[in-house]
Amino acid sequence: MSTFSLHADKTPIHTNAAPQPIGSYSQAIKAGKTIYFSGQIGIDPQTGELVEGGMEAQLKQVFNNMQAVAQAAGASLDDIVKLTIFTTDLSQFPLVNEAMKNYFHEPYPARSTVQVTALPKGALIEIEGVIEVALLK
Repeated sequence: MSTFSLHADKTPIHTNAAPQPIGSYSQAIKAGKTIYFSGQIGIDPQTGELVEGGMEAQLKQVFNNMQAVAQAAGASLDDIVKLTIFTTDLSQFPLVNEAMKNYFHEPYPARSTVQVTALPKGALIEIEGVIEVALLK
């Protein structure tokens, strides 16, 4: 009888340049040939507080946080193949499209967007992503 593990080899990705987890999770996990980002909200890693300035400021901080985690994994935002976006106000979604043009290049990642009632710390937006390591240059 052969034995095998049901658990993939999991390697946590961590950087002090992104906010520390506010719960029992990792900033990102590499499992096999895939890196899974935990959702990022607009927390300033220096203060641990949500940035002020509304959706635009939070988007900028979210993408800066994601970039820091991607760099810790040896990648960049352009290596992300899938984003899932959670927002409390879909009417502000044009700001997401504009922000993405500043942080990503074509071909843009696939993405899904969901409006939610609330996010941690009263955030307006949370974004998670996936990188396929085999695609890294």
